[in-house]
Amino acid sequence: MKAAVTIWCDVAPEAREEFDDWHAHEHMPERLSIPGFLRGSRWVAADGGSGYFMLYEAQSESTITAGPYLERLNNPTPWSRKMMPHHRNMVRGLCRVEASYGAALGQALLTVRFFGNPEIAHQLAAMASRKGLVAAHLLRNIAPAHAAQTTEQKLRGGDVLPDWIALVTGYNAEAVAALASKELNGVAGVYRLAYILAATEEA
Repeated sequence: MKAAVTIWCDVAPEAREEFDDWHAHEHMPERLSIPGFLRGSRWVAADGGSGYFMLYEAQSESTITAGPYLERLNNPTPWSRKMMPHHRNMVRGLCRVEASYGAALGQALLTVRFFGNPEIAHQLAAMASRKGLVAAHLLRNIAPAHAAQTTEQKLRGGDVLPDWIALVTGYNAEAVAALASKELNGVAGVYRLAYILAATEEA
């Protein structure tokens, strides 16, 4: 993974059942059919709240900033047009992977958003091999703040941009959650895995 699309949002309770159906059976397979998209995963708030986190891993920055992906963003399907307004409090980054340690995905994920270079790559390197954890990544948003909105963004009412992002995943949910309160300070969220799809798989 050299690049990634990171998405945080809330979805109202009354829309979640259809949202999950759409995302699993149309939206994520569509994204993973785009050349250069490697793996997509959907996560839900570990505390049972309304929050979601979606991660799309990609081969390169050009995969997520131009070409077929941009074409899809500007030509959403009818079902996508219906579901886009249900994304609330949307934070979306087109990210360069600055550092990456481990490739596995555990059942639990910590996301932490920072403003300004957090200079924590050495911490993340050690975390990837720690008991209960399996991988850690440092990402930075590369999308310009004043870029023209895509059709999907307009349907959502616009997105907020992150700056720097740390992702830490593990097989032990308590070990993952403990990082937020003890070691990584920022806008943190803890999530559990709901769905994963690789580009070579069929939905």
